[in-house]
Amino acid sequence: MKKPLFLLCSTALILQLASCRSTVPVTATPGASTPNTPLAELRNTRWVLRSLNNRAIVTPANGEAYILLRNQELRAEGNAGCNRFGGTFTLTKPGELEFGPLMSTRMACLSDQDNTTEQGFLAALKATRTYQISGDTLRLYAPASPTPAAVLHAVYLH
Repeated sequence: MKKPLFLLCSTALILQLASCRSTVPVTATPGASTPNTPLAELRNTRWVLRSLNNRAIVTPANGEAYILLRNQELRAEGNAGCNRFGGTFTLTKPGELEFGPLMSTRMACLSDQDNTTEQGFLAALKATRTYQISGDTLRLYAPASPTPAAVLHAVYLH
């Protein structure tokens, strides 16, 4: 009796673990066929930082740097790498995004690299004026910049 129960539980656990997956950022290449990945929503999606100024970031010791734009109100919140932050944002027209002053906790970063990531992420948010979503990837742009200040990957909230 114990062996069939063990096999049943093991099989259920394996199936459950196999169903967990992470999405991979999708970028469109002109002229190439792209996967059928729907565009992520700007709001109510946890956007995890992947690069700053075309340089990949190392995940800070205190956890992933991310931003979440609340669906019901124009509030932004997140973690810059060492400290949590919050504030407002405005969407004046499609493709335009601007953050108001962001308030942050004041804990020390554990390393210089974490501090650099945090300062760079907060600076990118402050400079953001436009954005582009391609599949599960959000790109934030400063005014008149052809390259994104920050690239983030979608993690969906249910």
